Amino acid sequence: MQLTLLTEDIWFPPVTKALPDGLLAAGGDLSRERLLLAYRSGIFPWFNEDEPPLWWSPDPRFVLFPPELKVSKSMKKVISSGQFEYRTNTAFRQVIDNCRHIDRPGQDGTWITSEIADAYCDLHNIGVAHSAEAWLNGELVGGLYGIRMDKAFFGESMFSKVSNASKFAFISLVHSLHTDGVQLIDCQVHTEHLESLGARMIPRHTFIELVTTLVNK
Repeated sequence: MQLTLLTEDIWFPPVTKALPDGLLAAGGDLSRERLLLAYRSGIFPWFNEDEPPLWWSPDPRFVLFPPELKVSKSMKKVISSGQFEYRTNTAFRQVIDNCRHIDRPGQDGTWITSEIADAYCDLHNIGVAHSAEAWLNGELVGGLYGIRMDKAFFGESMFSKVSNASKFAFISLVHSLHTDGVQLIDCQVHTEHLESLGARMIPRHTFIELVTTLVNK
């Protein structure tokens, strides 16, 4: 199967044409229109600084259904203690910059380039990209950002400077989204951190069917 090379025209091939690792296409740009089409199509960008935009749709897909959220006894104590303050969209650029620069064990550098950061800040400015934030004593200590489209939320990246901060922000966000009618949270690829919170793998075709149902075109 051959990798699709995109031009300036805004389109994507069917996700069934993705390579075994989920890589679907290369090229194009990070314009608002292309990014929104990507998410509506079950596709996301992920590439390094020295690469053209790479577009992915892995099979299976790692997701969380809000009713399946798992909160441990220890995290329930953290939440009830009032240690952290939960905020949304008060420091979007700070959240994405922290995600960009935080040290991650086993990972050399970051995939969040300045181009990526600017593109998602643009989506934030039109009310599509959102940040969930954990604050401690007036300092941003954890959080995540992603894309909200109708009844689906597409998570992108998270960071934590203090133990349990990112978990607190994620759990708080899931509760809020569930209350607001969101039925699917896309976690993209497997992590033990999110698996412990209830995320699981589903077939890509099931994911695409859900996105088609939950996101207005």
